[in-house]
Amino acid sequence: MSFEIRSLEIRVAASTDADAACTVLRRSITECCDLDHKNDPAILDAWLGNKTPQMVANWFSSPTNFSLVALNEGLVVGVALLTGAGKLALCYLLPEARGQGVGKALLARMEEQACSWGVKALQLHSTATGQEFFARRGYVDAGKVRSPYGVETVFFWKQLDASAEAPDGSKRKRFCNCNPV
Repeated sequence: MSFEIRSLEIRVAASTDADAACTVLRRSITECCDLDHKNDPAILDAWLGNKTPQMVANWFSSPTNFSLVALNEGLVVGVALLTGAGKLALCYLLPEARGQGVGKALLARMEEQACSWGVKALQLHSTATGQEFFARRGYVDAGKVRSPYGVETVFFWKQLDASAEAPDGSKRKRFCNCNPV
């Protein structure tokens, strides 16, 4: 049976979305990120350790975070979280929702939110699985970083404001139409 996005809705996440969002996170990590965890039980346990409904509800309710869910016909198929410091901490999809524009829609909305906060550059740590996705959306690879759960990630950043400087001190092209603060 094929999965098709029929009616994509992106909205602010509520604590009542925590169970479904937790399922998205856990399935995405377990089923899609095998390049990263290599089915190592210790890495999976560490990575999934804080992906509980209560923890996700706490992340969603934090006043310093901006969280979104993507829904298809009422079912949560994606989740994203942006911190007030301009870090995209989560951007995960159900395995069957990949490649259908859900991730692009979540990421675009997160970039809009970052601009509205006056964030000059968005940053994230990508898995090997997500690396190509972020690179295609203008994110710059700034090197490898080991995650606390034992996976090597790629530190990516994307300038959102023309006045921001790159980590190397150079000016970068502006990627969105936000106004400098």
